[in-house]
Formats: sequence, structure tokens, C-alpha cells
Amino acid sequence: MEISPKMKAAVLYGKEDVRIEEIAVPSINDDEVLVRIKAALTCGTDLKVYRRGYHAKMIVPPAVFGHEFSGVIEKVGSNVDSFKPGMRVVAANSAPCNECFYCKKGKPNLCEKLIFINGAYAEYIKIPKQIVSQNLLVLPNNVTYRSAALVEPLACVLRGLEETGIKPKDVVAVLGTGPIAYMFIRLAKLLGAFVISLGRRDERLKIAQMVGADALINTAKVKDILDAVKYYTEGGRGVDVAIEAIGQARLWEAAIDMVRKGGIVNLFGGCATKTSINIDTEKLHYSELTIKASFHHTPNHIKKALDLIAEGNLDAEEFISGQESLQNLPELLEKMVHQRNGFVKVAIIP
Repeated sequence: MEISPKMKAAVLYGKEDVRIEEIAVPSINDDEVLVRIKAALTCGTDLKVYRRGYHAKMIVPPAVFGHEFSGVIEKVGSNVDSFKPGMRVVAANSAPCNECFYCKKGKPNLCEKLIFINGAYAEYIKIPKQIVSQNLLVLPNNVTYRSAALVEPLACVLRGLEETGIKPKDVVAVLGTGPIAYMFIRLAKLLGAFVISLGRRDERLKIAQMVGADALINTAKVKDILDAVKYYTEGGRGVDVAIEAIGQARLWEAAIDMVRKGGIVNLFGGCATKTSINIDTEKLHYSELTIKASFHHTPNHIKKALDLIAEGNLDAEEFISGQESLQNLPELLEKMVHQRNGFVKVAIIP
């Protein structure tokens, strides 16, 4: 069947301004692949883009947006040998160059020529050569399109966990009750940790419990967050690991305060530009704290994320709370801004 020259897509024009329009189907060159999108997931980053109207690194409006997706290959360029039309695939939203300073230092997530793609909230998306060669993966038969679309954020969490070095029986505090926090909880439990979930909404904390949290702390209902956390630690010393998965300066500081001597902090949530925090240098030095921040993913982690789902070690459906048509996306985004209690990730079906 011949592809229509037009497709439906969600185009971001500015702050909280998304319109479903008919635009041209992307054309591909000899090194690229065209994918018909079967499922795209909503994401906290996309919600921030919607609320702010832009993303300095990834999207300048007007533009189609969305970046967590899976689908079927519709067309391949003449130079593409590894993929054929009809293959079920998932693609990451970026790929490194493997040649710059940071790639050679073993940090491809910090690549100076890292390319990003957006456009998952549409019927088709073009996959450029750099991603085709490294971060376009064929789906095993047992992985659904909805589940596969979770690969990109899961890869970010996997890398964050590796950087943090959680060990069996560690007491781990996860600050935040969004999809990323839930994935940290689930994977920390797989590593044998005791996990404390911290959030402000009981409905969200119940989800945290469902995905594996051993203890729940509603930060809006306790007098002292640090005392509440330390209650679950040996001798009240503090947690072994604290992960901030929201992106708020005061919670970055709280995460640092709640770890024990020799503890590890992962400041995973990205704060607004030019945000700064205060750190007690005496505590940092004499308690030998390790403070890290994890950004993005690598091709290796994209593969690991797909394997984790395919092997049944993580049920991606636990992190998907519903499904909507592409036509309903603008209304859904508006609801997610003002009624966040009921949403985890929603699958958008073009």
C-alpha cells in the first residue's frame, strides 16, 4: 500500500500550545529509515516542554514532539542493509558520534555531537543514520509496542543505577513519585535493596508501593523529612543511597542530608537552568559523601533496557496507566498539568 503524502502529527507552537495537524510525511535519504509509529508514551520531559514551550537541546517550535516510541519499519534507504520494511522496532531518541572527546573518554551520553530526534506524537518518524546504526533495535516477538516504547526512559534509569552502585540490603531513598522514580524503585528492589519512597500525594505513593517500595513517606504530612527517613535506617544513621528523581533544588539538598557517612547521592532529576544549591562542606568532606548526577543513556543501556523487558524482569505495563488516540493528546496534556495524581505514562496510539 502506498504511503499517503500527509500524516497527522502533534505540533508544538509554544507554551501549552499543541495542535493536531496534517503535515508532510518525512522523506528519507539513502541512509535513513522511516518508521510507522505504533505507540508513543507521554513523558515528564515532554510535559516540561509543553509547559515551557521549548527545550533548548531538543526542540524549537513549531515542531512535532515526543520521543518515546516504537513501531514498524515502513521504508528504508538504499544504503540500509540491516533493516527491512515490516520489521517491528524501537529507537532511542539520540545517538553519539563515537569520535569526539567525550565519546573517546567512554562517556557517549555526553557526546559533543549527540543528535536528538523528536516527533513520536505522529503517524511516522524519520530515523537518521547515526541512530539507525546504533540505537534502532528489532523487537523480540514477545515484546508489545507499548512495552517497547518504555525502553528509552528505562535505559536512563539503568545507567543511573549503574552509576550509583546499589548493593543487596542497601537502604535506598527515592525522592519523587513519577515514572522515573517508580522505575528506580522497581530496579533497586531487583538488586535486593530496601526502598523508601518519598512523595507528597498518597495516590502516587500507593503506586510506589505497588512497584516495590518497602516504606512510604508523605513529605506533606511529616514534621521532619530527615527524621522520617532515618527511622528506617540502622541507628538512625541515614540511608546508604539517596536518589532525587524530580529536579527540585530543595530536594537535591534533602537527598544529600539524608545519607549516612560514606553514602552515595544521585541527583538524577534535572533542575531548571541556573538553579543552585547549598552544600554543607563539612558534611561533604568529613562524611566522605559521594555525589553524582546521571544524564541520559548510551547505546549499551538501550540494549540492556530492551533485554530487561524481553526477559520478563520488568513488566513495562506497570508503568503505563492508560491509552489515548493522537487526536486527544492536547486535552490529555492539559489534564496531566492540572490533574497529575491519576497519570503515570499514557500510550498515545496514532
